[in-house]
Amino acid sequence: MGTTTRQRTGTPATLVLERAGVPFTVHPYHHDSSAPSFGLEAARALGVVPTRVFKTLLAEIDDELVVAVVPVSGSLDLKSLARAASGKRAVMAATSQAERATGYVVGGISPFGQRRRLPTIVDESAYGYPTVFVSAGRRGLDVEITPADLVRLTGAKTATIGRTS
Repeated sequence: MGTTTRQRTGTPATLVLERAGVPFTVHPYHHDSSAPSFGLEAARALGVVPTRVFKTLLAEIDDELVVAVVPVSGSLDLKSLARAASGKRAVMAATSQAERATGYVVGGISPFGQRRRLPTIVDESAYGYPTVFVSAGRRGLDVEITPADLVRLTGAKTATIGRTS
């Protein structure tokens, strides 16, 4: 796993990673706009098990936005997310709200380089792999990074917030 150059990547997410000096690898793939699941499409295109590819979701917990990073192979458990964030009730954020808060389009929301830093919770299953894949800030582009760097750079907490399908 090596660092990429700004010219090859050029998203706010990859710029954050470059500035932090952490090792990461950019993985581009052809995005099919008719794919029913962005995350599963990435896993298939990259030849990676879906439990190792993570999606970035936004939820509202007690009227505050929170970022949840969970495997694409399952779904977000909103009750567990609320508990992990010490809140009472979690609901998925509206697409427009998620895009406005992060500066990314759905299907390309990265946990890195968002417009403003939001509380983040990463599913603890990420630590089951030496590296995981998350969006690099646009559809058809993922970054591979260690779980420890993902958690550290996002200031995340870890908890069991994913639910297997």
